[in-house]
Amino acid sequence: MIQFDHIWKIYPKQIGIKAHTALKNVSFFLDKGETLGLVGANGAGKSTCMRLLMDFIRPDKGTIRLLSESPSNPAIRRKIGYLPETACFPSNLSVMDMLRFTGAACHISSAPLSESIEKWLKLLNLWEVRNRPLRIYSKGMQQRANFAIALVCDPELLILDEPMSGLDPIGRDDIISLIQMLKAEGKSILFCSHLLEDVDRLVDRVLVLHKGEMLFHGKPSDLCERRQSSSFVDAFIGLVKMKNDNA
Repeated sequence: MIQFDHIWKIYPKQIGIKAHTALKNVSFFLDKGETLGLVGANGAGKSTCMRLLMDFIRPDKGTIRLLSESPSNPAIRRKIGYLPETACFPSNLSVMDMLRFTGAACHISSAPLSESIEKWLKLLNLWEVRNRPLRIYSKGMQQRANFAIALVCDPELLILDEPMSGLDPIGRDDIISLIQMLKAEGKSILFCSHLLEDVDRLVDRVLVLHKGEMLFHGKPSDLCERRQSSSFVDAFIGLVKMKNDNA
């Protein structure tokens, strides 16, 4: 589903800003039906990975393949559900407007699209507010609307950037249950999050980035064993501190 091979990304020098190597020879993969968590401190390179996968930027070296195609291939966009960390909605549109637009862009016919819209809006507790302008939604409601938009076209691959952002504890638990349901349906999922407990709970494998370098790629339990730690959170913190101490 995803092949991310020996990727380098260098942001060039700008006025007042030095050139910066955001990713240094990073490789990972995601197989069909797997869930991969992308974690790291601020500045680790997570956002750069997401932008590369969505073809918002291009790598300086290395090769990326999504569903065996280049990320620049428009045909694969219909097979990918993307959840941005922050979405900017047109202030006068409703979630129904956005879902109809998304479905039309994916060339879904009217009847299946209507069924999908109803399914996800009811599942995400947005059905009763479906015709209200998105500008009056709370942060949590907007995040659930983002999920509906990402899922309405029944994508094979989900790329989720901070999926629990802005959610209260109940909303967060609902989204965890949703991701677990999608996993059970065989969806392939890559997500990044600062909430390490959620990562440990949801993923098959984890990729730990630090200042553009890959520190670990494998099962969370394997990192705990390597670090002789009882929790993934402690294992992650210990790994990053060790890297900083040796820098």
